[in-house]
Amino acid sequence: MIDVLVAGAAGKMGALSAATIAAQDDLRLAALVDPRKGGGGETPWFKDVAGALSLTTPGAALEFSVPGAVYQNSAALLEAGVPTVVGATGLDDAQVADLSAKAAATGAGLVIVPNFALGAVLVMKFAAEAARHYRHAEIIETHEKGKMDAPSGTSLRTARLMAEAPGSALVAPPGAGHTSRGLVAEECVTIHSVRLPGAVAHQEVVFGGEDELLTLRHDSLSRRSFMGGVLLALRRVGDIEGTVVGLENLLD
Repeated sequence: MIDVLVAGAAGKMGALSAATIAAQDDLRLAALVDPRKGGGGETPWFKDVAGALSLTTPGAALEFSVPGAVYQNSAALLEAGVPTVVGATGLDDAQVADLSAKAAATGAGLVIVPNFALGAVLVMKFAAEAARHYRHAEIIETHEKGKMDAPSGTSLRTARLMAEAPGSALVAPPGAGHTSRGLVAEECVTIHSVRLPGAVAHQEVVFGGEDELLTLRHDSLSRRSFMGGVLLALRRVGDIEGTVVGLENLLD
């Protein structure tokens, strides 16, 4: 049985994850953390990670806080030696490097997952392969109106995998300095972010060639599409040494 701490438990992803964890035979909710209103159930509720760690001893943690809190929460968890799965976005490269160093120092596994949906992971993989054959590509990512960050962590991760793919043929897009054309990521992939009510999580990667377009698309129709990946990461993080970025690295 793995005792799990969920940070960001009052949010949509945190709340659904907590309910999903509670229904598992091999996982048990040890603590729920969120400064927003919560509590009232059997699992103890805390306003911050420090308070939770002072009274509980989780075997794993799931971080789904708002972008402004994810680094601080993850750092506290790793410094306490708690294997941590980060699903929240908002970490920059320097923060990831620092969290990786903390994980190495304490021996706690760190798994950073931009997207927990299997289909989204596969689109990233296919996009990296296609980048070897096309010089031009753009990403259109659509999320719910309340999503705080733009571009999404998924689109930024996709762009990085495309740019870093062995033999990538992608080149800088024309008109890269014009903000109306979207954000240029990794100097070669333009990302367009859409925020609308009714959306959940959707991404298109469009490659342009001579008289052809190749479109890779994934749609999460509800947040339940992420739960399989959440459970996989929590079950594996305790055996991880160091840092793993991307759910694809946990798939058999």
